[in-house]
Amino acid sequence: MHFPRALYIARRLPLQTRCFASVSPNAVGPYQIFDRNAKISQKNRAVTKKDGQSSRTVDYVRDEVADRMMERLEDIKRKFATIVDLGSGSGHFTRLLDSETTKKSIMIDSSEKALYRDPCSEFEVQVERIHADEENLLRTLEPNSQEAIVSCLSLHWINDLPGILVQIKEALKPDGLFLGAMFGGETLFELRTSLQLAEIDREGGISPHVSPMTETQDVSNLLGRAGFTLLTVDVDEVKVAYPSMWELMEDLRDMGESNAILGRRHFIHRDTLAAASAIYKELHGNEDGTIPATFQVIFMIGWKPAPSQPKPLERGSGKTNLKEVL
Repeated sequence: MHFPRALYIARRLPLQTRCFASVSPNAVGPYQIFDRNAKISQKNRAVTKKDGQSSRTVDYVRDEVADRMMERLEDIKRKFATIVDLGSGSGHFTRLLDSETTKKSIMIDSSEKALYRDPCSEFEVQVERIHADEENLLRTLEPNSQEAIVSCLSLHWINDLPGILVQIKEALKPDGLFLGAMFGGETLFELRTSLQLAEIDREGGISPHVSPMTETQDVSNLLGRAGFTLLTVDVDEVKVAYPSMWELMEDLRDMGESNAILGRRHFIHRDTLAAASAIYKELHGNEDGTIPATFQVIFMIGWKPAPSQPKPLERGSGKTNLKEVL
């Protein structure tokens, strides 16, 4: 697949590590890491820039991840009358659905501009759009009401990830499917390290500029704690080459993926950015003069428990001795 600025490289990865996280000192209830209002504003501005053309130009990462999610859905030999696309954005996953998979998609997103960016004529299935906060799913969907819920690259902006997984499980019918994809901890590690080294050199300290991500090894634990069964978690990588760090940062803004951490700095000195760009190219640059940007993607599948689901046999109930097999 050809991207506007580069080619992607995909491969299976082992479980990786996590980057930093921050907590609001005034948080009540679950930790508040992200400024949700700022994130909504960023997404709305990204969609309205140049009448949406800038936003469409940078769809390549979400479209690629949606393609890989669809491959996983097609491996599930079941049809769904309705699929909920949680944090749908402009419908990157819904656009891939057809009558062989489902009849209707319910798109839910906190950004009204992103939700209504593209007309219904671009989708093959019936589309219902709901402008609502993804963090409060059970205010939008009734418990035990949905056959399948998918989420394509929106969960990394959720403050209470364990809580939203519980809400997704509660909204599903018994034996309902959850299929998700979110950015993992190694996403944009090249940009993070370059900015940190530049700040240490020019300003004598560091501040968070790249969103904290969930550790991949924690995802299966979170799904299990939320009550899902028959879990599948795997990790892929999308690597994109850019002419320089400046084009990468411009594309991140147009994707609506700018920093939204509470307590973030709103200004970076120009000389610090220039130093970061030079460090980026020196440490991570490709032989052709471009720089790579890594997007680590965690894919997850879980099912709401139901009596009809297969269950493991009790320990010691086997009738064949393993020594005889070997």
